[in-house]
Amino acid sequence: MTDDRFFSTDGPFSLTEIAAFAQAEISRGEPDRQYGGIAPLSSAGPDDVSFLDNKKYVDAFVASGAGACIVEPSFADRAPEGMALLVTPQPYHAYARVAAAFHAPLDSHQGVSPTAVVDPAAEIAKNACVGPGATIAAGARIGAGTSIGANTCIATGVIVGEGCRIGDNVTLQCCIVGNGVIIHPGVRVGQDGFGFALGPQGHLKVPQLGRVLIEDDVEIGANTTIDRGTGPDTVIGAGSKIDNLVQIGHNVRLGKGCIIVAQVGISGSTELGDFVSIGGQGGVAGHLSIGSGAQIAAQSGVMRNIDAGAKVGGSPAMPVSVWLRGVAMLEKLAQKKAS
Repeated sequence: MTDDRFFSTDGPFSLTEIAAFAQAEISRGEPDRQYGGIAPLSSAGPDDVSFLDNKKYVDAFVASGAGACIVEPSFADRAPEGMALLVTPQPYHAYARVAAAFHAPLDSHQGVSPTAVVDPAAEIAKNACVGPGATIAAGARIGAGTSIGANTCIATGVIVGEGCRIGDNVTLQCCIVGNGVIIHPGVRVGQDGFGFALGPQGHLKVPQLGRVLIEDDVEIGANTTIDRGTGPDTVIGAGSKIDNLVQIGHNVRLGKGCIIVAQVGISGSTELGDFVSIGGQGGVAGHLSIGSGAQIAAQSGVMRNIDAGAKVGGSPAMPVSVWLRGVAMLEKLAQKKAS
């Protein structure tokens, strides 16, 4: 069960309505039967909707008391008697749509808080929300349906599009944010990149004169930092999802739909194609090109260009098959020596 202190609850919805949300087909169950919420297989009751996406949980599915379940066709015949079934080849996607229909985060504020500081030269859409202690500087623009969290700072000239959720204690400067963007608490966007002209007499700071461009439907996890460019812009491509505690350097360009997992660091002027994935704690050196669809394993150290569609791991990163063979050989050597 979700906690109604943090999430609104809509519904109940009929099985037909839920099937429409899920973009799934009803293979068993009464179309008009009403369901009140979602729950895991292990705790769901007769009025709940659950889902099965991983074969590891088939036993839980077989024993579940859920009234309805979203499931792949191949598992449908394992369902317990009386369970309504919504069949789809992508049950996790379907679950995400159903969960969004049933539950949405509660808005912590409405309108502009009386303790927010909004410059008269800022533009805020009438149905946007600005939380307590937030500051909106001159020339900033906040789009319709966007929510700005408590103590967040929107600096001069920043543009935030429509339908965005900007969390608490966020700093946005020298950036343009598209529509439908989610930025979690503590994120810093648009600060100086790490740029210095090095020398024995000292290190001369290089002015960082670019911006950060965040395209539509991007999500940025808590305490992530994205530096602005030196002249070229730093770009985060549409639909990319960035986890917590990620560092993205100046002039980096992410293509569409990239997945960047927690504690990844991407050095300046590196370019990622579309749908690149980097596992947790991966490190990418600067001025590299990572081809579209490339997959980089967790804790990898990337020091050279990676071709489109390649799968690499290790440090320095190498093709996954080579890396795994090397790991296996080292393990055998270590075991042999220990014996």
